[in-house]
Formats: sequence, C-alpha cells, structure tokens
Amino acid sequence: MTTDVALALAAVAAVALTALLARRTGLPSPALLTLVGLVYALLPGRNVALNPEVVLLLIIPPLLYSAALNASLLDIRANRGAIMSLSVGLVLVTALAVGAVATLVVPGLPFAAGCALGAIVAPPDAVAAIAIGRRLGLPRRLLTIIEGEGLINDATALTTYRVAVVAVGGGFSLLSAGLDFLFAAGGGVAIGFAVAWIIGQIRRRLEEPLVENALSLATPFLAYLPAEALHVSGVLAVVICGLILGHRAPIRLSGTARLQTRAVWRLIDFLLEGLVFLLIGNQLPHVLDGLHAYPTGTVVIATVATVGVTVLVRPAWLVLTGAIARLARRHKPTLPWRQQAILSWAGSRGVISLAAAFALPLSVEGKATQPFPSRDLLLFLTFAVVLVTLVGQGLTLGPLLRWLGVRSDSATRRREEAAARHASVGAGLRRLRILVAAAPPPEGVVESLVAAAEARRNAGWEQLGPSGRETPSVALARLRLEMIAAERKELLRWRDTGRLDEAGLRALEGELDIEEGLLSVSGQEH
Repeated sequence: MTTDVALALAAVAAVALTALLARRTGLPSPALLTLVGLVYALLPGRNVALNPEVVLLLIIPPLLYSAALNASLLDIRANRGAIMSLSVGLVLVTALAVGAVATLVVPGLPFAAGCALGAIVAPPDAVAAIAIGRRLGLPRRLLTIIEGEGLINDATALTTYRVAVVAVGGGFSLLSAGLDFLFAAGGGVAIGFAVAWIIGQIRRRLEEPLVENALSLATPFLAYLPAEALHVSGVLAVVICGLILGHRAPIRLSGTARLQTRAVWRLIDFLLEGLVFLLIGNQLPHVLDGLHAYPTGTVVIATVATVGVTVLVRPAWLVLTGAIARLARRHKPTLPWRQQAILSWAGSRGVISLAAAFALPLSVEGKATQPFPSRDLLLFLTFAVVLVTLVGQGLTLGPLLRWLGVRSDSATRRREEAAARHASVGAGLRRLRILVAAAPPPEGVVESLVAAAEARRNAGWEQLGPSGRETPSVALARLRLEMIAAERKELLRWRDTGRLDEAGLRALEGELDIEEGLLSVSGQEH
C-alpha cells in the first residue's frame, strides 16, 4: 500500500513538472509525458500494467465528458459533414486498410484479426488531439473538426472492434455486423439524450453548488454504465450527454456552480490526462514480453507496414473527400490546403487504442477454442502506432504549423467577443432604465451602475488597440493585481497578529481570489 501511494505521488509530481516544462518550451505535454513514462519504463523497478477495464470504465468517461462540455455543439453541428467523414468513414477505411496489409505481412493472420487491429489503431485520441490543438492555437474551424472527430470516432472504432473480434471466431455476418453497428450507435445516442434530459430536470430544482458539482462528477458514469449494460455505445452516450449539458449550462447552472464546476473539471482533466499519457509510455515492458515468439523480420515489416498505412490513409482520405466535395460544388467552403495538411498530421492515437489492444481476448470460441491469432504481436503494433503518432506527430505538429503559416484566428474571436460584450451591456442598461422608471433607487446607485457598465462595454474595444502599447484596460488589470497582492498581504498580517480568525481570512481572501482569477484570465486572453 505504501509503495502504491508513493508511486501515485511520484506520478502526480511528474505530471506537474512536465506541465511546467511544456509551458516553458511550448512543446505538447501529451508527447512529453509519454516520453517520461517511456523513460521510467526502462528504469529498474515496478511498472504499472494497463488494466483495460479500469481505463474504459473510470478514465475515459470523465475525460470524454469534460471534452464534450467544453466543445461547441453549434460549431460541431455546422461542421458535421467533415466530422462524420473523419469519425465514421475514415475509421472504417483505416480499419479495412490496416486489416488487409496486416494479413499480408503477418503469416497466418486472419483478415478479421487484422481488422480488429485496424479498428484499434484507427481513431485519433480525443484527449491528445484536443490538448495539442488548443496548445498550438489552431484556427477555430480546424480545432472544431478535430474535437468533433475525437469525440465521435471512438464509438465507431470500438463497435467495429467488437464485430471484428467476434468474426475471428467465425461468427461474422455482414448484415448482422451492420445491424449491430446501427444498434450500438443509435442506442448510445438515445441514452445520451435521455440522461442529459434527466440531469437537466434535476438541475432545475437544485440551488446548492456543491450538490450540482457532485452531480456533474457522476454524470459521465450515469451515461456510460447503462449504455454498456445494454450493449450499446457508452462512449457515444457520454459524448452526446456532455454536448447537450454543456450547451445548456448557461441557463441551467448558477454562476457560482459554473465557477466551481469549471475549476473541478480543470483539475480532473489535468490529473487524468497526465496519468493517461504517463501510463502509455509505461507499457513498453508489457508489450515487449510476448515478442520472442515472432521472427525479428516479421516484427519489423509488420511495424513499418502498420504505422505507414495508419499514417498515410488519413491524408489520402482527406484529398479524396476534398476532391469529391469540390466536384459536388457544395456551397460550404472546404478547408484551405494548408489546414488540410495540418488536419492530416493531427492524428495522434492514445490510451483508448492501447486499452482496446490489451482487452483482446486470450482465446476465441469457434469450432474449437483457440488462442487469439498473434495477440502479442498485435499489442506491440498498437503500441508502435501510438508511440509514433503521439510523440512523432505531436512534437512535429507545431513546427509544421509554423512552416505552413497557419495561424490562430484569435483576432477574429476577440472582435466577436467585443461586439457581444457591447450588445450584452446595452441590454443590461436598457433593463436598468426600465427598473429605474418603475421604482427609482437611492441617489448615486444608477450613476455607479452606468459607469461600471460603460467601462465594461468599452473594455473589449480597447483591448483590440495597437499592439505593443498598453491599453487602459490592461493597465487597470495590472495595477489592480498589484493592489490585490497588497490587500492579501495585509489580511495575512491581521491573521498572524490575532486580529482576524482563519474563517474570516478565508472569506475575505476568497473574494480577492475570484477577482484575481477573472483579471488573470482576461490578461491571458488579450
């Protein structure tokens, strides 16, 4: 037990230190954490074996739910064509292509087992893709497509994986496979909608932020577990539920509950994502254990072929679908070729692929019970694909972004925010005039409210001023942060001299913390 606690604390320390390193170097933390886990795996001592049931049950649902909460339902809906093409069409094509090539290069490997490998390595990891994409500041539409693909493709891949594993035992039927796929997807969507509706009804009757936070933490499991019990897509249920609740959060949650919920999920994301990527690198000894039964030439050829097909099918699919879209003369513009190049390289695989590989059965039932064909080799091939795409593509995506000159559309987003702030403050001032006309407040109240509203309305436009010059709003934030530091220091002096108790300190310090957090976020965004 003591060893487990020490190992967990060491992992948390590694996650924190790697996050600091990523912030200083600008490198993506998923790739760095995977390398840290890989280095640790090579050192003498205990390694942590990946338990696929724990990953799929306790880690994946909250990570996907959090990603869905932060995604834009409207943006995903606007780009649904591109997202469905990647999350369904590309996953199926990759599974078949990898299956065909693996069957050719691995002696005696059935096509169904090859397709199981293809389904395992087909879906880019939502957590890795979103973490890397946001760190690099991708354009809004490109990031939306990557987010949407990562959220939905796991359902396609895991359903295809289950069908392929059954087919290894000789129980394959194209009609049955198609019906199973539709049932799993449709059932997952239905349960996601149902759980989102139920949680929404409960939230309407809650007024306690802590209870709302507890409900938020339980929600991904409330969606995932019933779906899996009914043998439909638990992943899709979680994603649909998260997208709907995230879209409705502004009207269903109080401001206090939203602040707490965001803080809680940021911490959960930080820890779970870090541990997941450490765990990926830590699996090297486990995937090497069973390779002694295979000739070195077979392992090398199979690795090169599997990684090559997995990486190359993605740009080929984007070129093909882009050409079809242009021929169809759709009114919606396709992505520029530079953004298509970035999208083709943003295909990092992650922990779901490894969990699915570890979950491959040791034996299959057919006419007679037999070992799963080349299971240890398929596990190694999965690890190779994850390592190459997560570390190789993850570390080179940033330089590729700069080389192609693809930049974030943050200036457009700031202009949109400034215009929305202006309109929002205008609505508040109109409401104030109506209230004042109905019941005039004490003298000075209206003037104070109008002055504060006007300052907030103009802040967005000021922050769009000439670069290299401190705008009034930035100067205000900087000076106020200095004031807050002095105020906090004085509160601590009062506490230390016995003139203020600990409860009073926490209450007053909490007010300063909220204001400081808002000012810090504003400074980072602008």
